[in-house]
Amino acid sequence: MAGPLIETKLHVPRRRRALVPRPRLEERLGRVTESALTLVSAPAGFGKTTVLTQWLSAPAEGRSVAWLSLDERDDDPMVFWTYVVAAVRTAVPEAAAGALALLQSAQPSPDAVLATLANDLSATAGHLVLVLDDFHVIESPEVLDGLAFLLEHLPPQVHPVIAGRADPALHLARWRAGGDLLEIRAADLRFTAGEAATYLNGAMGLALTADDVAALEGRTEGWIAALQLAALSMQGRDDVAGFIGGFAGDDRYVVDYLVEEVLQRQPGDVRGFLLQTSVLGRLTGPLCDAVTGGDGGQATLEALDRGNLFLVPLDDRRRWYRYHHLFADVLQVHLRAERPDVVPDLHRRASAWFERSGDHVEAVEHALAGGDPARAADLVEPALPALLRARQEATVRRWLEALPDEVIRVRPVLGVAYAGALMVRGEVEGVEARLQDAERWLETTTASPPGTAPGAEMVVVDDAGFRRLPSAIAMYRAGQALLRGDVAGTVAHARTALDLATDDDHLGRGGPAGLLGLAYWTSGDLEAGHRWYAEAAAALERGGYLSDVTGCAIALADIRTTQGRLGDALRTYEQALQLVTPGTGAVLRGAADMHVGIAAVLLERGDLEGARRHLATSSDLGEHADMPQNPYRSRVVTARLREAEGDLHGALALLDEAQRRYVGDYFPEVRPVAALRARTLARHGRWVDAVSWAEERGLSVDDDLDHLREFEYVTLARALVARYAAEGADHMVSGALALLQRLVLAAEQGGRTGSVLDVLVVQALAHGARGDRPAALAALRRALTLAERQGHVRLLVDEGVLLADPLRAVAVEGPASGSARHLLAAMGTGEGARPPRPHLVDPLSPRELEVLRMLGTDLDGPDIARRLFVSVNTVRTHTKHVYAKLGVTNRRAAVRRGAELGLLSPAREGAAAAVVADR
Repeated sequence: MAGPLIETKLHVPRRRRALVPRPRLEERLGRVTESALTLVSAPAGFGKTTVLTQWLSAPAEGRSVAWLSLDERDDDPMVFWTYVVAAVRTAVPEAAAGALALLQSAQPSPDAVLATLANDLSATAGHLVLVLDDFHVIESPEVLDGLAFLLEHLPPQVHPVIAGRADPALHLARWRAGGDLLEIRAADLRFTAGEAATYLNGAMGLALTADDVAALEGRTEGWIAALQLAALSMQGRDDVAGFIGGFAGDDRYVVDYLVEEVLQRQPGDVRGFLLQTSVLGRLTGPLCDAVTGGDGGQATLEALDRGNLFLVPLDDRRRWYRYHHLFADVLQVHLRAERPDVVPDLHRRASAWFERSGDHVEAVEHALAGGDPARAADLVEPALPALLRARQEATVRRWLEALPDEVIRVRPVLGVAYAGALMVRGEVEGVEARLQDAERWLETTTASPPGTAPGAEMVVVDDAGFRRLPSAIAMYRAGQALLRGDVAGTVAHARTALDLATDDDHLGRGGPAGLLGLAYWTSGDLEAGHRWYAEAAAALERGGYLSDVTGCAIALADIRTTQGRLGDALRTYEQALQLVTPGTGAVLRGAADMHVGIAAVLLERGDLEGARRHLATSSDLGEHADMPQNPYRSRVVTARLREAEGDLHGALALLDEAQRRYVGDYFPEVRPVAALRARTLARHGRWVDAVSWAEERGLSVDDDLDHLREFEYVTLARALVARYAAEGADHMVSGALALLQRLVLAAEQGGRTGSVLDVLVVQALAHGARGDRPAALAALRRALTLAERQGHVRLLVDEGVLLADPLRAVAVEGPASGSARHLLAAMGTGEGARPPRPHLVDPLSPRELEVLRMLGTDLDGPDIARRLFVSVNTVRTHTKHVYAKLGVTNRRAAVRRGAELGLLSPAREGAAAAVVADR
């Protein structure tokens, strides 16, 4: 996190004097340790913070308290989690060591911090209460998602308490339904009549009658802030009864009226102090003096504290305070109404004080609030490198969006940073305009370039950032060209960026090298793509961008897999995993992805147990230790594992979930999830759905080939082979074989040995379906030779029964016999054993099985109806269901498919086949 921590945010607010005892609430809060989450939710002024402070002030054996008071600046993932870790360590100094080490690393990631923090907290001894106060200021989806993850993975000894004015956007209903949510709301927090009497007559010393107390309690409905304001207004009044009698109105008007009463009764200097310092989120004597121009700020704060005037102490040394939020809101309204002209100057003074104190974040915030965009821009520019390295992109983007366009246009460093912030989120609109604005200043630093005001001059605060602009501009242009599909433009701009980048600009060299890798990969030159990606990974590793190295590793391994080099792919994942799990207990973003990649290779090699182990490790690290694409990638690999285990239902469900979770990036989508699903369906006889997918994608056996869609075209061929097996349409398999021949030649020429192997397997299936045994065995032997070199197993084993017999033939003799026997063993199909049966996704009902068996006889529809004692229409309905479930369209195909699936008894299979042959 850039900028110092505000330590006062980490202290439990000091318990106030003469608090009203509230045993009923303390008893409720005593059950915090029995719930997964405690929520204290009520509008402003209901005493949420006070009741928590009151409860926590009582000592409890074995309990530690981590407190965090939130504000709007914490709505940034890195800022938020930095403070959470600091709060935990304030309570338990030895806790969260791994998360702290990660935060202090060169390139911390909120995702990795979360996974590590969850692991760290598991080792915490005793009960730890983690309070997040004023949580209503948090709106960032990234923070909310991260908190949801943490809540799901907290150990039982950690007890989160969320307090705020509104319910957080979390899955509260699920916790509530499970009895794991403890809720304290406005109805619980309101003062009862007895508590109101204790407060008004005890704490405030008003000596009101029971009727007076009842009237005030009734009109405020127990709203504590309104009672407090009323009590302050009544102090020193002679006509208390008259005041109470005139006390009316809804909440907003009551507050305005009572604050006005309080302010008017203060001495002029105190009233002025209150109004001027209301622009501050937190107050300390020297800061107040800087803002007001006075010299008695600390004494005034202490006097206000003694007077119970809505001042909340933030530490035990009486150095830092804040106003009650409701009180501050109304003070600011009065300030803007009475002295709107002084508000900008008050913020400028606060900004200057924070800058001198080294808190650049607060300095920027007050410069923006004070309407001084030039000063804010001066402060933002030099802070950019630290903020971006700390991954506080949300803060950077919010600041840049707050600056007027005319300010950014004369500041090329900010303009290019804005372009980068847009592209990080996948946005391209407006990027080129920002780059052009910056480029014009590079071309002429004297005259005002087009688009700027006449006489405008360039402003540069960060000289080093300005020197890096030519390379950065070229890099972002390369990224834009890639998104447009302009490979030549990508290469040209990326090479320009590399030529312009200095040797010590590791990110400036790694980024363009990665874009070159993508360009060559996209164009089909896999070796060049791999070489440039390796260069990108090396540059990023030198610069300490270790999490980004994992992104390169995914691309490098994917290229090697396409080339059929599983061993190289596995080593790539393993080496990257070592980088992001340095042995300190911390894991960096991308570690989960590496485990999934290793699982995929192990699964293909037939090591199902190893694949399960790495998938489980990835899951334990959590989705906040991974790249954005890992949720769908992990589901794809798990789906293949489920299929290998015989759970087709589970496999298809996971693929559907993977499609929903798919997140695109700059990588080419060479194995679309929908194509994986279609191939799975084709393997299990669901050719209708598989062919429908191909038609929706506009695929044809006569298309010009594109290596990026190679997997899709092989899947099309596999679907046509499945259709031929069911229907016997010869033109289908002929077209598939012609397509496969073109595919294998193109893959061989491109050095895509993995793709060659994929095509050969389908060729073997196609020739086998036509009854051309020599051609099928020739394709299979070639496939086995390639598979044996790198240990490919699942690509062949997944075809199951359809390859078992050809594998037995190859296993008898020849150079591939050993590999064939190994695959037969992996299938569970030894010499002479019956091949395993594929499974139906939607099994046939008992009545549908009867209909299927009768379809294999010489009985016609009316005969079958009479045998089953049903109507002919009912038989037709059952028959349609049978066809749909088996993925066929006629009687002959249904009987053949039923025999393959083992749905026809052995005694009847021969008769059924004979009947079908006669038809």
